[in-house]
Order: sequence, then C-alpha cells, then structure tokens
Amino acid sequence: MKIITHYSPNYRIAKRSKNSIKTIVIHYTGMQSERESMIRLCDPKSDVSSHYLINEKGSVFRLVKDENIAWHAGKSRWKGFNNLNNSSIGIELVNKGHKFGYSSFKKRQILNLIKICRKLIKKYKIKKSNVVGHSDISPLRKIDPGEKFPWKYLSKKKVGIWHDKNLNYLKKFRKKNIHFKKDRKEFVNILSKIGYSTKGNEKLWLKKTIKAFQRHFRKELINGNLDQECLIIAKNLKNKL
Repeated sequence: MKIITHYSPNYRIAKRSKNSIKTIVIHYTGMQSERESMIRLCDPKSDVSSHYLINEKGSVFRLVKDENIAWHAGKSRWKGFNNLNNSSIGIELVNKGHKFGYSSFKKRQILNLIKICRKLIKKYKIKKSNVVGHSDISPLRKIDPGEKFPWKYLSKKKVGIWHDKNLNYLKKFRKKNIHFKKDRKEFVNILSKIGYSTKGNEKLWLKKTIKAFQRHFRKELINGNLDQECLIIAKNLKNKL
C-alpha cells in the first residue's frame, strides 16, 4: 500500500515515544470535498490536523508523522487518558458527514483503512479495544465516524472489537426496559471498562454517551435510551476486553 506524503504544519514539534501511542481514533472529515478537507487539515490557521487521510478512492495521505502529536481529538477521554492527541494516531476518512450528505464509506477506503490500522496495531502494540471513533472519546460534542461506519466488518479483520450476539436474537430485547437500578449501574460500569468516560454531570453525559455506544455497537436505533439490548451487548463486549 502506497502512502503519499502531504505534510501538514499543524503538529506539536516535540516527539513522543513509541510506547506512548495507545489508541487509534477514526474520524470523518465532515466537509463538502476532499480538497476542502485537505486545505483545512494543512492550514496553519485551522489548528487542526491528523496523521493520515484516506480519500474515497482509497488513497492514503500521511499528513503528520506518527511520532509527532497531531491535533485531531480535542477535548477527549478514553480509558483514563485525557486529551487523546497525546496518545493516539488520528485517521480522517473523506466523507461529507451528517451536515452535508452523509453516505456509506467506500470499499477501497475501508480496505486501506484496515491495512493501515493493522500495521499501526502491530507496530505500537495497540489493543483492539483502543481502535475507536471520535464520538467514543468525545461523546458530548462529536458523532463521527457515524452509524454508517462498518465497525463489525473491521472487527472481523482484527481491527476493533464487536459483540457476537445474533441480530435477530437482540431485536427481541430492543426498547425493552431494564428492570432494576442495578442494571443501569452495571451498564455504566461496563462502559467505563470498555473505555468510555463516565465522569461529569450525569444528566449531561449519560444520554450522549449511550448514543455514542449505540452509534458504535447498535446502529439500528440511536436514541440515547438504555434498553435490555444495549445491556446484553455491553455484557458481551466486556468478555472481549
């Protein structure tokens, strides 16, 4: 796989150690064109960048070297790490996003994403559970890469995690209320073990964090409500960690 160099000036000059890279964060560009996305990621005035950008044809561009800190995550938290810029590799996928006409990701784009992720996982010994979306690490303010991102397919290729419950089985429990306060407490505890932040004002973060979980692991219904299906999925995911 050829990687095209197109360096952005937007990164922290000080280099980080190989061992400090713990996470891969996947984004969509959320802009109207590839050209517009590339300009913004390389504009010194934007204060935004990523390590890689993959266009719809599958071409991979390196914008920031792995050892440098790119500015892609913003205010974020995952598995106790704050400000994921410091400990992650950011990968942008060209996609107009929800604002400009969200569409399915292209096959070649995803295939090359898998290739680059597998190389990064091997090189930096990244745990599969630490391949996440921007919405996972910043659920209060981000929704990318969104519900059309093929997390299940990536997990089959050893990138990320996924549950092994049958969809027809799970449907029986969709919208079914949880019965006990302890179920809610257990779900929140599992969210924390997976990596989601469970700190902050409960009313502010819980609904959006549940939406982030659903957007990743139960995309058929994203409503922010905890039901039995979500709890079953969470319990199953706990065994994958």
